[in-house]
Amino acid sequence: MSQQPLANKVAVITGGSRGLGRAMAISLAAKGVQIALVARDVAAMEETARLVAEAGSTAHCFAADVTDETQVAAMAEAILLAFGTVDILVNNAGINIRKNVHEFTLAEWNAVIGTNLSSAFLLCRAFVPHMKGKGYGRIINMTSIMSHVSLGGRTAYSSSKAALLGFTKSLALELASEAITVNGISPGPFATEMNVPLMNNPETNAMFMSKIPLGRWGKVEEIGELCAYLCSPDAGFITGTDILIDGGWCAQ
Repeated sequence: MSQQPLANKVAVITGGSRGLGRAMAISLAAKGVQIALVARDVAAMEETARLVAEAGSTAHCFAADVTDETQVAAMAEAILLAFGTVDILVNNAGINIRKNVHEFTLAEWNAVIGTNLSSAFLLCRAFVPHMKGKGYGRIINMTSIMSHVSLGGRTAYSSSKAALLGFTKSLALELASEAITVNGISPGPFATEMNVPLMNNPETNAMFMSKIPLGRWGKVEEIGELCAYLCSPDAGFITGTDILIDGGWCAQ
């Protein structure tokens, strides 16, 4: 096997401007993967692209709202024009609105469902036809431990992530004959920008720490390395499943 079996593969990563998306982009870049970053924050994407270059690969930035059907179609066309193909798709874009169910507006509910779930459908619909017929393909959907357990105030988020896990399992069966694997990664609490308010709040930080047997927040690099492994040829028999990376939260 080549020392860089993923060299010159092309990966599309949504939510690639920061946090887990950035970490996965850097880890894949270190394996020789070319990266198409998709997000709305162009400046942050450009910083990720710089870090991808430092890791030894190249990245192009594509600004798009992944909940908008027209923008996704235009973005997919631009990516295929730039790279010619897509081998790996990481559906990482996500938001979380924390409030009680009776406090949600329909617009807020739809925003969470659209970003966390419908975007994965739109991206898969756009790119799966171009992934077929090559004997290799990887789709990774960023689910969450909230696909398996939940907390109060997470009705929209947990609903979107549980549905994304169901989407992952069905799509894995649909694409198995093409040797395209489809898996979920379910992170627990990770030290990302989204979670800074929780980490800095002594009460919520203590609550999270009480649920994690390993006693720490996850490091984004750990997600990056897991993503790179799932994209490798060595993971070709793993499909239709969900990898919990939560410090032991769900084992209790």
